[in-house]
Amino acid sequence: MIAKLKKIIQRPGFDSFLASAASIGIGLIFGFLLLVVFKSSKSLYGFQQILFAGFSTAGKFSKVLYQAAPLILTGLSVGFAFKTGLFNIGASGQYMMGTFFALYSGIAWQFPWWAALPAAMVGGAIWGAMPGIFKAFFNVNEVITSIMFNWIGLFSVNLLLANIPVVLADFYGASNPDRTANMAAANPAAIIPKWGLDELLGSPYINISIFFSILVAVVIYIVLSKTTFGYELKACGLNRNASIYAGINAKRNIVLSMVIAGSLSGLGGGIYYLSGTVQYTIEKILPAMGFNGIPVALLATSNPIGIIFSALFISYIQVGGEAMQPEYAKEIIDIIISVIIYLSAFALLFKGFIRKMLRKSTANELALASDVTTASDLATASDAAVDAAEMTDTDGTTDQKSKEASQ
Repeated sequence: MIAKLKKIIQRPGFDSFLASAASIGIGLIFGFLLLVVFKSSKSLYGFQQILFAGFSTAGKFSKVLYQAAPLILTGLSVGFAFKTGLFNIGASGQYMMGTFFALYSGIAWQFPWWAALPAAMVGGAIWGAMPGIFKAFFNVNEVITSIMFNWIGLFSVNLLLANIPVVLADFYGASNPDRTANMAAANPAAIIPKWGLDELLGSPYINISIFFSILVAVVIYIVLSKTTFGYELKACGLNRNASIYAGINAKRNIVLSMVIAGSLSGLGGGIYYLSGTVQYTIEKILPAMGFNGIPVALLATSNPIGIIFSALFISYIQVGGEAMQPEYAKEIIDIIISVIIYLSAFALLFKGFIRKMLRKSTANELALASDVTTASDLATASDAAVDAAEMTDTDGTTDQKSKEASQ
């Protein structure tokens, strides 16, 4: 049993798992203390909602899956850029452009959902390419340009939608000029199919987008881990000068990295607003879905498979935060997520500490094994010396007796 446990601990990635678990655990403990401070009499109730509300009913569980689908994609967007040495903080802007391309193609051009989703990817890719080009050819930090393009994307989408009447709700008889049309009225073919999942779980939210997002995560994992293209992208991220010396086109890979990252965020916007259950409202704030991709990627240490589970976790506690109302404001869950984000930034520190402890434990075991081996070797050598001495004495006695007999 102990040997199996040691093998698990020594597996690659186990330290990353422990670092993420530590971030989540400390964040939840802080959240509980926060609940105690605000309303101690209901703190256990509130914490119980955070931990168990997501599984309490089929409807809430379906909402967890529904919200996790775009989170997986924005997390993949940020994580993919991290793997290639870039910080894609512009996921929100790319998400916005993907939303616009999906809604415009689905409503104005009457595209079906399977054509509107690639359009969303194109919109996100265009917006992701901009910071990539500035980084590759002008060495402008991608964080600065990404933040700028977030706001440019938000107000550009608002301006475009406000001046295209055919995509707005009031064009179809609704009294909401500040939001896009209900997809069920504008183009039912653009709604992502549910394949009976809504009847199975008894919720209008759920559709096949969660399975689609998981499939995309698996594809990204294969690309990064099993292909030459993925190796070149990661090589540029680890050491750009060395990759250039090895003949890798670093500028091309920087742009491609941001294009792929942008397309993933754009796809996230597309699957969220083509669900048929929400309408885009013209606002002056960036959507949280893009920024929430950052903690999703950090918690998973940018591992595409890990991003699936971290996105499900973030979505799960968000549903729990909604269930705490009216006893607590739902913003408390945002504070908890913020703490987890902050701690996730220290994931590398946690990993370094865990690796140090594991190395120390392994070194102690090796030293102990070496001492045991040395003692065993000494004992064996001592026994051999005694045996040799006894054999010498026996041989000497035998020779003496032979001489006496001959005389």
